[in-house]
Amino acid sequence: MDTLKIIVHIADRPYPLNIRREEEEGIRKAVKLIEEQSIKYAEHFAHSDKQDLLAMVALQYAIEALSANTKLDESNNSLEVQLEEIGKILDNVL
Repeated sequence: MDTLKIIVHIADRPYPLNIRREEEEGIRKAVKLIEEQSIKYAEHFAHSDKQDLLAMVALQYAIEALSANTKLDESNNSLEVQLEEIGKILDNVL
């Protein structure tokens, strides 16, 4: 496995990571999104405690992830029903 040591900065703190080389781009994009969202929250809230801002960012992304998982589950359930119907049709034809 091709690993890489990088340091990412979130809320002015360095975080050393050992990652697979192919993960680097995604991790750096994620860090950039976190930083950008923290800045947006800092602009909209009177206090700009970094811990509070990071908590809000984490909450936002957790809500988005849960929503995406719910949609994926609903889509999978729909596909299962459709596949069952296709299976029944094929059984009748054969």
